[in-house]
Amino acid sequence: MPNEAPNTSAADPFADHSRQFAQNRYVYAVVSRRSGGVSIGVNLSPNKRCVFRCVYCQVARERTSRSQPDDEPACAEAIDLESLRSELTQTIRTVQSGEIFAQPRFAAVPEGWRRLSDIALSGDGEPTACPQFSEVVALLGEVRRQAAAESLKLVLITNAALLHLPRVRRGLELLDELGGCVWAKLDAGTEEYYRRVSRSRIPWKQILENLGEAARRRPIVIQTLAMTIDGFGPDEGETRAYIGRLRDIVAGGGRIEAIQLHTIARPPTETNVGPISADDLRLMADRIREETRLPVLVFP
Repeated sequence: MPNEAPNTSAADPFADHSRQFAQNRYVYAVVSRRSGGVSIGVNLSPNKRCVFRCVYCQVARERTSRSQPDDEPACAEAIDLESLRSELTQTIRTVQSGEIFAQPRFAAVPEGWRRLSDIALSGDGEPTACPQFSEVVALLGEVRRQAAAESLKLVLITNAALLHLPRVRRGLELLDELGGCVWAKLDAGTEEYYRRVSRSRIPWKQILENLGEAARRRPIVIQTLAMTIDGFGPDEGETRAYIGRLRDIVAGGGRIEAIQLHTIARPPTETNVGPISADDLRLMADRIREETRLPVLVFP
């Protein structure tokens, strides 16, 4: 994967990450810059509830105050596993056959991106809040095997808030057995900025402990979104603290495979939040590389 993804616009296929696909409830497909191709998403939060209320989130959460995150397990929703199995099986076939590229939404996908890259547990909320998280991971492995796609990567995209729960740890162990990977969010270096950006009831200390423990058990990818709030990006103190958190994870025996550094690509529901410039994003990436010696992938 290149160190920097191509620029996008609202007119191109990279900009559309809609969860709507083929009348499905749980399974959707997007063209993902971070995956380098077509990513099949598994939305374990179709009720659009989450333990975070990130200021940059683009998900409209009906009947829920954006300033009040849900407590786990209040936001969890039981999944119809057989419906999920059917939707996932059919979506894999649609991508593998190339039929997906006959659809208007995917017709403009460049030739080099017309490949099935991964299956990602993601969606409209935190996927590990699902009470059947480990069963879903097992199902992904079964469907992948039946589709003769054993090389297809399985990815968990998580805010790390619930990784300490025993039932989530069981799912992570199964994901490890299946050769999957964890992409974990870290958008802050200080508790003050974490509270401002994520607006979660999950203690900041718990997030840091979860990231450290996850990285000690397997290599993880850190996902970081840099943004402006009320016209201002993170200040020097916040940037320095963020780099310190990365170094703490490594010093504690954790393995960080890479950092995915990106900014806002689609309009958030909060109007005072915006993207930082591509130049500022590159400068931040250069500083992270210099001070941590970690690989940084930039997605302006």
